[in-house]
Amino acid sequence: NRRLEGHKGFISDVALSNNAEFALSASWDKSLRLWNVKTGALMGKFLGHTKDVLTCAFSPDNRHILSGGRDNKLKVWNVKGECVYTLDRESHTDWVSCVRFSPATQNPVFVSGGWDNLVKVWSLTDFRCLHTLRGHTGYISSVTVSPDGSLCASASKDGTARLWDLSRGENMYELTCDEPINQISFSPSRYWLCAATETKIRVWDLENKKTVADLLPHKVEGKKSLPSCTSIAWSADGMTLYSG
Repeated sequence: NRRLEGHKGFISDVALSNNAEFALSASWDKSLRLWNVKTGALMGKFLGHTKDVLTCAFSPDNRHILSGGRDNKLKVWNVKGECVYTLDRESHTDWVSCVRFSPATQNPVFVSGGWDNLVKVWSLTDFRCLHTLRGHTGYISSVTVSPDGSLCASASKDGTARLWDLSRGENMYELTCDEPINQISFSPSRYWLCAATETKIRVWDLENKKTVADLLPHKVEGKKSLPSCTSIAWSADGMTLYSG
């Protein structure tokens, strides 16, 4: 076990590099930090946001880092901690709550979601906004990109998950949960989408758009209410789903 200490505020997001050698943390102390997972050493401090940093992500080649925060800003960094670009044209008009890179390395793109109820698709080559995806009626809590890079899924406090065609920027369909969704995740091995909510984890089969399972929490001794699910992640082989 290793403790990575240094932030002076709530830690809102963590991301692992693809080779699992480095970890990135985003914090309400307005900074990001890059850590060596093996040694626990702090590799760099990323300063530039003027308010809480809410989300962070590594690019598939581990060369770029993406962050978003309560200053409504989206920033692209190199691994040395230098801000390469601040995306302020056609950007979000409210807090940036979630960011994710597409795993596809040809025509690299990334996706952001915000409290302005919008999902945006950006080019990593020239930092242009390629698509603004509209339809949610509540703020975006989570975005994710399918393993082949063709689809984007977004989840919202409006209780819906939406599937989008990334290249065309079109809404394909909507899946309902009837309660706010905290996080979503594509299965790496099946055509499934999972949603973490206040009362359960819902698993959809995207081929027939039907619910495969509703995973319910066990009662915790000494607690009156059931725990809500705030985060989910699949193992690389798609055999295990982790939740918190």
